[in-house]
Amino acid sequence: MLKLLSLLLLAAALPACAVEVKDDLGQTTQFAAPPQRVVSLLPSLTETVCELGACARLVGVDRYSNFPASVNALPKLGGMDDTNVELIASLKPDVVLVAVSSRVAERLRALGMKVVALEPRSYKDVQRVLGTIGQVLGVPDAQRVWRHIEAGVAAAASSVPASARGVRVYYEVASGLYAAGTVSFMGETLTRLGAGNIIPPDLGPFPKINAEYVVKANPALIMIGQRGSEGLAQRPGWDRIDAIRRGRVCVFKAEDGDILSRPGPRMAEAAQIMARCLREKVAS
Repeated sequence: MLKLLSLLLLAAALPACAVEVKDDLGQTTQFAAPPQRVVSLLPSLTETVCELGACARLVGVDRYSNFPASVNALPKLGGMDDTNVELIASLKPDVVLVAVSSRVAERLRALGMKVVALEPRSYKDVQRVLGTIGQVLGVPDAQRVWRHIEAGVAAAASSVPASARGVRVYYEVASGLYAAGTVSFMGETLTRLGAGNIIPPDLGPFPKINAEYVVKANPALIMIGQRGSEGLAQRPGWDRIDAIRRGRVCVFKAEDGDILSRPGPRMAEAAQIMARCLREKVAS
């Protein structure tokens, strides 16, 4: 009885709209009211905030956040290695959204700021992060965004002809031969589109591989960003790769690269870009 009374008194002492969330680091943060001044230090989180209709609450973002266009007018707070903590503090945010790998999360907390660390890496993560940010912001039915993503990816998959299904793909996501593995959100998109992947699950989401590995795997299609595509055929032995010999290489523009590399609201667009590559390079 005493324990029940204590819980009732505690509940009565809390604001009616108080929300408690646990982030991806296991840290619990309580909000007496939905934050009205939000800082986001990861592009995918910035895009999620805006897709949930709370773009006007953003008061600062990292230097790589560039979508929607309105965020470009906000104070830029640096990147992973040079985050401007003093500028963040001056903005007096109600919450700071950071990546799990952020190096400043503890420092921000020590300064009295509320920090929520989230880093979507898979489809399941994106759905969960949408729910968490929706909870923080007090946005009802945040999962409507997830349903839109799922519908868009399904539509992209249905546009891939049978002749392109099962094609073995090498997707180079960054210079230095970093590949999109099967278990990454990019790899999951390829799978949903019916494509294969030369990178097995046990290598992780974005493994660094060597050039000879790709030669031996002999992909039928290569996906790569514009910056890394120069001299592709001149890599040792790569002139023997089927994708190179048959001209089955999709070079993504920088703006497409942003869409493809961010696990968030634009994943359906990313699926459409990949599906177009499969249609144009394999099915045609």
